[in-house]
Amino acid sequence: MRWLSLSLLVLFLTTIPVVCLQAEEIETHFPQARTFFPLADRFGNFEGEPPAAPVYRGKELLGYILRTKEVAAIPAYSGKPIDVLVGVDTVGRITGAEVLEHHEPILLVGIPERKLYEFSRQHVAKKLTDRIRVGAGKREGFVNVDAITGATVTAIVVNRSIMRAVRKVAMARGIIPPIRQQAEMPATVRENYFRESDWVFLTGNGAIRRLLLNHSEVEEAFKETSEAGNFNAETCQPGQACDIFIDLYYSYLNPPTIGRNLLGEAGYNWLMGELGPGEHAIAVMANGVYSFKGSGYVRGGIFDRIQLVQGEQTILFRDRDHHRMEDVFLRGMPKFQEKEIFIIRQGYEFDPGSPWQLELLVRRQVGALQSVYTTFTAEYEIPEAYIERATPPPSAITAEEEPLWVSIWRERLIEIAVLLFSLLLLTLILIFQDWIARRPKLLTYVRNGFLLFTLIIIGWYLSGQLSVVNILAFTNAMFQGFDWNTFLVDPIVFILWTFVVVTLLLWGRGVYCGWLCPFGALQQLANELGRKLRIPQWYIPEPVHERLWAVKYLILFVLFGISLASVSTAERYAEVEPFKTAIILNFQREWPFVVYAAGLVVISAFNSKFYCKYLCPLGAGLAIPARFRLFSWLKRRKECGSPCQICANECTVQAINRLGEINANECHYCLDCQKSYWNDHKCPPLVHLRKRCERAARSPESVQWSENNPGQDDQNK
Repeated sequence: MRWLSLSLLVLFLTTIPVVCLQAEEIETHFPQARTFFPLADRFGNFEGEPPAAPVYRGKELLGYILRTKEVAAIPAYSGKPIDVLVGVDTVGRITGAEVLEHHEPILLVGIPERKLYEFSRQHVAKKLTDRIRVGAGKREGFVNVDAITGATVTAIVVNRSIMRAVRKVAMARGIIPPIRQQAEMPATVRENYFRESDWVFLTGNGAIRRLLLNHSEVEEAFKETSEAGNFNAETCQPGQACDIFIDLYYSYLNPPTIGRNLLGEAGYNWLMGELGPGEHAIAVMANGVYSFKGSGYVRGGIFDRIQLVQGEQTILFRDRDHHRMEDVFLRGMPKFQEKEIFIIRQGYEFDPGSPWQLELLVRRQVGALQSVYTTFTAEYEIPEAYIERATPPPSAITAEEEPLWVSIWRERLIEIAVLLFSLLLLTLILIFQDWIARRPKLLTYVRNGFLLFTLIIIGWYLSGQLSVVNILAFTNAMFQGFDWNTFLVDPIVFILWTFVVVTLLLWGRGVYCGWLCPFGALQQLANELGRKLRIPQWYIPEPVHERLWAVKYLILFVLFGISLASVSTAERYAEVEPFKTAIILNFQREWPFVVYAAGLVVISAFNSKFYCKYLCPLGAGLAIPARFRLFSWLKRRKECGSPCQICANECTVQAINRLGEINANECHYCLDCQKSYWNDHKCPPLVHLRKRCERAARSPESVQWSENNPGQDDQNK
């Protein structure tokens, strides 16, 4: 412990200069700031609300430097915000924009990071009052910036982060007047208003709107780009069916007159049952050669061809917000190639009574790996008969925007509920572990079932894979300004870490490593499959095995040392963890990463959880505080280790030594030893007691004779 205390002291002393750096920190750690303001001779501190650093030339204020993650932390495709350093001058013009940090997996799979940097720099010289449009093609009232080919959603989020952040800072510093409008309560749907209608009526009164594009209109939108050319591959005259690029209809489904006529009574009731409080549904239907849904979206991903815009907010749709429109009942409705329903979740402040726009992003392939984009906008406004408007108090004003993490948590309530339920179930399993361990078959089913849930739901669906990077980021935040909002933006990871901290104190490291780690679950299930296929198990000799334990601690300390200089550099070296490849990206990555992760899974079929035992820096990071656990829940007997070696031989992670002692730092809490502990056909003391009870049931005299002649039983054996 002395060397650990000394290392922590050295860590504290080495980080003092970083903590003390204030104004100098900007030029030292963010040299890009100098290019934002070439005439500046000094920088102020990051301060105020929202935080920004003033930039001066002598006594003259030139502008401000800010970080979008601190001002407008909008989650991107990865679920985490993209941090951009932005400069804004005193007349409301952006002077610079450089990406500092991102976690976008899409930029790790063939799309170079420089594309993201180039995209952010397009905002230079843009005014705060500009309406930025991501994609090619000009439209009155908008200023265009080129999208990132293959990462349109990421580009949209970066644009929103930059513009929202600089506007917040500019309003707080008086560069532009604050937007203070009279608050309006959102309109509500008249749930009791229903009129039987047909296609002609609903399209005639504006309840169902249309966006019709032919090939010439699309070609016209791309005319301003350097890649202009004939977009229509067919020879077709205007007005003919082959000239239709897309014939798209869209509608708001919550009003009964629209939704019930379109979906039928049963379909409408089902849809309303699927919606939570404050959630809304829209229908999108189309014919033509262009698909508004596309084929590029993946499970857990975002539909990158359509989005909804209302006011300053852009509403994106993930795959969990999508339902197929199987049956329609509206009289006179034409047939459509695509019919889909999209859900607007609670995290968005959608007002059905206010106008909104459906934006269709059209991509044009101009090379093997290059595309350009343009956006077509269709307006929508609900007929007044279908809604009721509330009149706000005359003195009401818009409330301060709620923290971003609140809206994210609200949007992911179902996922959070599923995770919390699973953690409650695991807690009950741990509390009643003795009762379950007495029933070996039940424990086997419970454990394997929970491991499948961990892998498929917590890992692949919720992306709930913890990482040593979380530990490094948390430690770094403790020394450089801790902000709860940064950690709350990912509710799944936050809840898991909270549960892990509690279980570390009660049960130790093994609860997470043995039950909640998705990659650990993948290895364990691979080993279970290997045993069923009679694959021979390879056990490393105990002296070598105990020394290999130290490797993961060495990896942890190396990563920790690198993180003191740069957390982002440490994240790159943290690729020693196969978690990102196997769990977050579902093995959809460059082949060296896939071979590494898949190889570890294959090895685990021969040697149970090889990576967890010897290489995992996260496991090492959890084992250190686990030394302070309050209880020891795993039961042992005096016969364990002397002479009995059953548990030691059966422990697949080799966490039980020849003396029968369990190394809590290496135990994965599989409870296999507890099955043997309670098994009166395997545990020698229980076997002996069971046989005595059986003899007593047959003949009380024989038991009495055995007690008077204790050595006779051994001779009979």
